[in-house]
Amino acid sequence: MMETTFNQLVAESIRTHWNLNALSDYKGGTLTYHDVAMGIEQIHILFKLAGIKRGDKVALCGRNSSNWGVVFLGTLTYGAVCVPILHDFKAENIHNIVNHSDAKLLFVGDNVWENLDEQSMPNVKIIVSIKDGTVLVSHNRKLSLAKEQVVQLYKKKYPRGLTPNEINYYKEKAEELAYISYTSGTTSFSKGVMVPYRSLVSNLVFAKEHIELKTGDGHVCMLPMAHAFGLLFSFLFEFVQGCHTQFLTRTPSPKIIFQAYADVKPSLIITVPLIVEKVIKKNVLPKLEEQPMKFMLKIPILRERVLAKVRQKIVDLFGGNFIELVIGGAALNEEVEEFMRRIKLPYTVGYGMTESGPLIGYTGWETFKKGTCGIPVDRMQVKIDSEDPAQVTGEILAKGDNVMLGYYKNPKSTAETIDKEGWLHTGDLGTIDNEGNITIRGRSKNMILGPSGQNIYPEEIEEKLNNLPYVEESIVVQKEGKIIALIHPNYQDAMERKISNEEMDKIMKNNLKTLNTLVAKYEQVTDYKIFPEEFEKTPKRSIKRYLYQ
Repeated sequence: MMETTFNQLVAESIRTHWNLNALSDYKGGTLTYHDVAMGIEQIHILFKLAGIKRGDKVALCGRNSSNWGVVFLGTLTYGAVCVPILHDFKAENIHNIVNHSDAKLLFVGDNVWENLDEQSMPNVKIIVSIKDGTVLVSHNRKLSLAKEQVVQLYKKKYPRGLTPNEINYYKEKAEELAYISYTSGTTSFSKGVMVPYRSLVSNLVFAKEHIELKTGDGHVCMLPMAHAFGLLFSFLFEFVQGCHTQFLTRTPSPKIIFQAYADVKPSLIITVPLIVEKVIKKNVLPKLEEQPMKFMLKIPILRERVLAKVRQKIVDLFGGNFIELVIGGAALNEEVEEFMRRIKLPYTVGYGMTESGPLIGYTGWETFKKGTCGIPVDRMQVKIDSEDPAQVTGEILAKGDNVMLGYYKNPKSTAETIDKEGWLHTGDLGTIDNEGNITIRGRSKNMILGPSGQNIYPEEIEEKLNNLPYVEESIVVQKEGKIIALIHPNYQDAMERKISNEEMDKIMKNNLKTLNTLVAKYEQVTDYKIFPEEFEKTPKRSIKRYLYQ
């Protein structure tokens, strides 16, 4: 058991950094640590008015923002359980999660609320705007004016204003449930990962001990905080370190991201492979193939100068001030990684998953071994399920403080994922060398990482696609950052109805249009390819997906 508690880390940071800037909406308003403390107190008052007890579930669905962060902190420091929901989910998916999680209160962003139906979430007592605390729906008439009541009660409780000495939060236990992270939104695929406080603390203490962030450092949060990677390492870690985090409140296009990096000059870059790969593969590598650059690279003296300039250009793109570029969420392109190593860019690739809240493997850039994803982090054990873990690929198993409690209301899936000895079966395949470096060799899971770090589950898209006209079976894959559907049509039906190849092509184009109305924006399928033969199967009749990646 760990002596440090999460709420203690939050309270200490607030007290220590009281007058410093804490959270900003990029090109918008800023909250100091004092402001965050005031927001947390008002959320606690709201919870008491709404009858929220410790352990009750509070759903949170909206774009990244300062207020989103305050709501999350306010929920955990009260002792309630937060249920962060990705704002990109379809309304039906959000309803599913709110209902399945037993949430009694829902904080919602304006862009999400306009598509929701409160009648589809009958157990929610009160729905509140993340933007300004306005009560949008209440089953209790007395709570319809809760925003005004909260302000009055806050002034009554702190007539001279809140002071650092009055910061006193719920003292949680290590095994208590902190938040539930849903891996997807659909009823048939979604699992609620129960993350305990010990996992939060273990991840944060590791980051504090191994990543050099200083009080007042700037940070740009571009990853969704509804996912563990963005939540822990692009928000909570910076907060407990006394940093100033800027949230990209709109969908982060490359232009917005790099403008923010230029303005903020962050000390730590937390990103996904796609962002780095786009910069290097589209903006850098092609230019090195042009003359006279290609010629200059052949001459040793000139080569070093050219690579130094290229390195500086990339460093400047990320703000010019970072100590380390941490990449996570998916595998990094081999060619891109080779180039990053060649120009001596301070990067590292981590390994984790929602079920480990998220860290499993990491090492700093100085000792990082190319092609791997770090060594097992503190308070975690890793082993490979094979007779020779260094040479023979096997499933990666992890055990330790970071591991989840299980899946919410799903003991069957929990038992399938965490064995009797406490080992988390990651579903990833790899090796681990004698120095402890973990190398991913393949993935038995099929998750695709979206452009802004969203989890995309191809089976969910395939389920919808397979229900459209003349689709016998399909596989959804990612090619060069784009989502492509591989489709085997139902040729028997087509022959009976005398449908030509040209007509079939038109049908599939229409299917694609229909499909994209059924999935979230980040799940949009951009193209398709028709396969005349059915996909190769295993003896259990599962498609051998790896043959088509």
